[in-house]
Amino acid sequence: VQLQASGGGSVQAGGSLRLSCAASGSMLWINSMGWYRQAPGKQRELVAAISSGATTNYSDSVKARFTISRDNAKNTVYLQMNGLKPEDTAVYYCTASVNTIATINPKNYWGQGTQVTVSS
Repeated sequence: VQLQASGGGSVQAGGSLRLSCAASGSMLWINSMGWYRQAPGKQRELVAAISSGATTNYSDSVKARFTISRDNAKNTVYLQMNGLKPEDTAVYYCTASVNTIATINPKNYWGQGTQVTVSS
């Protein structure tokens, strides 16, 4: 299973970006999907997550600014980021909990990370 993230870049404060992450490989089904971020010198933190039933969860720092969604037909999760702030600068990683033929229990997979830089 591979996760390919895209959509990062550099924007000014108040701007918007949309991240995408597509899962591929031998999958039976995808459970939850989500986005984490890691800023320099800080621990990786959860940004948003979405269940297979489209229930969403956001960190307090991004609520009302970011929206997570998924397209199950495309095995893709999105993160629409509006009202970006300099403190949103980080490497963003997508993750997915996936069931495959090889494992009984789901396994978490990670994408390669995409840089988001917000200037003031």
